[in-house]
Amino acid sequence: MNDSKNEPIAERSTDAADADLRLRLLIVDDEQTIRRLCITVGESLGFHCLEAESGDAALALLEEQPVHMVLTDMVMPRMSGIEFLEQVKRIYPRIEVAVMTGHGSVETAVQAMKLGAYDYIAKPFSPLDELRLFLRRMADKIRLVEENLYLRERSETETSLHGIIGNSAGIQNVLRLISRLKDTRTPVLISGESGTGKELVARALHFRGTMANRPFVAVDCGSLVPTLIESELFGYEKGAFTGALRSKQGLLQSADTGTIFLDEVGELPLEMQAKILRFLQEKEVRPVGSNQKIKVDVRIMAATNRDLDAEYKKGTFRKDLFFRLNVVTISLPPLRERRSDIPILSAFFLDRLAPGRVVTVSGNAMRALLAYDWPGNVRELENCLERAIALSDQAVIGLNDLPPAIANAEKQTARSAVREQKARAGGHRVSDIQANALVPSDLEDAGLHTDTRNHDIRNNDLQSSDAESGDPDTTDLEEIERATIKRVFSQVKGDKARAGKMLGISRATLYRKLKRYNIGTHQNPTQPSTLQ
Repeated sequence: MNDSKNEPIAERSTDAADADLRLRLLIVDDEQTIRRLCITVGESLGFHCLEAESGDAALALLEEQPVHMVLTDMVMPRMSGIEFLEQVKRIYPRIEVAVMTGHGSVETAVQAMKLGAYDYIAKPFSPLDELRLFLRRMADKIRLVEENLYLRERSETETSLHGIIGNSAGIQNVLRLISRLKDTRTPVLISGESGTGKELVARALHFRGTMANRPFVAVDCGSLVPTLIESELFGYEKGAFTGALRSKQGLLQSADTGTIFLDEVGELPLEMQAKILRFLQEKEVRPVGSNQKIKVDVRIMAATNRDLDAEYKKGTFRKDLFFRLNVVTISLPPLRERRSDIPILSAFFLDRLAPGRVVTVSGNAMRALLAYDWPGNVRELENCLERAIALSDQAVIGLNDLPPAIANAEKQTARSAVREQKARAGGHRVSDIQANALVPSDLEDAGLHTDTRNHDIRNNDLQSSDAESGDPDTTDLEEIERATIKRVFSQVKGDKARAGKMLGISRATLYRKLKRYNIGTHQNPTQPSTLQ
């Protein structure tokens, strides 16, 4: 036996970041020498190794840590290897389990394989290379299975997952994390601004994994009445308080064997945070007015739009609860940081909001959507498109169909970009009229215009002219712009370099606008050009 009974679980890793990328091997044996030997071999193969001295300790560890493969002894106190194997395959069917036996017969090993064990290996390991080869073959199988699963789900995870839409790097990283965590019971903290889709991530983690057929209970912590939070979460007995005419099961108990999702967990008062922490530690609830405790087995997920790290440092959120929830964090990017997803999100919402109709977005309207900052994130985009569909019976959503703040976003962005260019040029001042005269077509040259034709929404709708009837200001702006460029060009006597600097625009933009407005095309051939 071993001399570390007071330390049932120990983790052998010095680099948690690297460990996330390696296969994770859990060794379960009541003999410390066997565990240390297996750890040595496992780490030599590049595995991240964990150990437990009993089946109970191993099951407790599996609730907190994702594991790919388990190597367990057959004969252990309190819980046998066969009992442990049955528990693991019932709760975590994707985990590969191999058994070690130095006591049982071949019949016992065969029984283990019928219950789902990968294979068995006899102790003592002689030679040691036998164990190394055994673990390597086991790892090869796991990698092959994971690769096949990845290829099978790739088409789904590239564009959408349970309503999560996008091709941007930020969303693809979220989808990859969901794929890795959906079959575990690891606590997950989902952070992000309001409207980024935190509950969608929680639902994807639950319904795309092995717990899909079990309860999923979402609790909006911010909407619970403070005086009723405890009775809502933990339930109550008949007569526990005035109006309690019958017993009621709490939300935590209703999620038994499934997932409880605490949305906006940062809104919970400190007193209730302490009770939630105790529930997570003890895995049991006591309804209001009852002396009986009820065992509850749930996976915990939480979401917040607050910085809980800063909150606990200020004392407004419990530090111990924060670390209990923050085992794995999934951070959702705001929509302004994933503008490239706006066209595909728009197509998705239009198909859902206008079933049976073909509704598209015009070029000018799409440029406005791309230029807007979206403080309400994806939810605001959906509401914007729902408004446009409700107010218009046309097949194409134009600039006039968008809320004024969004419709004007493109022009404001263009003017800001031009002012920045003017400031960078230095030494030459342009009047506000000149700066404001530069119309939205300059977004492209300012590096802020996204060519929506590259997005597969409906190409013919994104090639609309900038002179679309929905933009009544464009013609007036172009006239002001033409007069301004002509006046500046005349002042510098045709010097294109000086004209570009004074106007705060690039040479390419200046050439295009000179040609567009037919300015300087009959320049005196004897006049030198400063651009040669």
